[in-house]
Amino acid sequence: MSKVLMGPATLVYPTPTLLVGADVAGRPNFMTAAWGGVANSEPPMISVAIRPGRYTHKGVSQNLTFSVNIPSVDLLKETDYCGIKSGSKVNKTEACQFKVFYGKLGNAPLIEQCPVNLECRVMYTLSLGSHSLFIGRIEETYVSETCLIDGKPDIDKIKPFLYVVEPTRQYRAFGQIMAGAFRVGLEVGDKG
Repeated sequence: MSKVLMGPATLVYPTPTLLVGADVAGRPNFMTAAWGGVANSEPPMISVAIRPGRYTHKGVSQNLTFSVNIPSVDLLKETDYCGIKSGSKVNKTEACQFKVFYGKLGNAPLIEQCPVNLECRVMYTLSLGSHSLFIGRIEETYVSETCLIDGKPDIDKIKPFLYVVEPTRQYRAFGQIMAGAFRVGLEVGDKG
């Protein structure tokens, strides 16, 4: 098998589709982000990478709080809108008709229509070059009651979607189940 050298590139397939929220200039603002993910288990932390020039960056830096909202496929158009419009020019909350609520931190806006919301306090900020990496401690998690089975989140009810980078630049729904985690690998056996 031959490989083609691509140079240093952020080719992680796929990436999550997130709506990062922060209060900016006295109002809630949300931006679409794909560069984020779990950063730690104990205590639970998440990371989001935001360009310093982004309007949301200003709010996260000032308040040292942010939210990560997991949109369902039902919010596809609104999610894309939050990635192509700047909160410095439009009120995305009004345009998308988001119902905003606040949790225990009081200044990290959360979107009621999103099935999962993570309320975060900034613990670390790393200036990496093109982006600042915010590491947030998850202070509270909110899950829509309709998205639970036996008190646990159900991905089929949450209906999150993924973002695929260049060259396609597409949103994609989750696909088929391939195998059970922590089980299928047992079929490989010890070959060492």
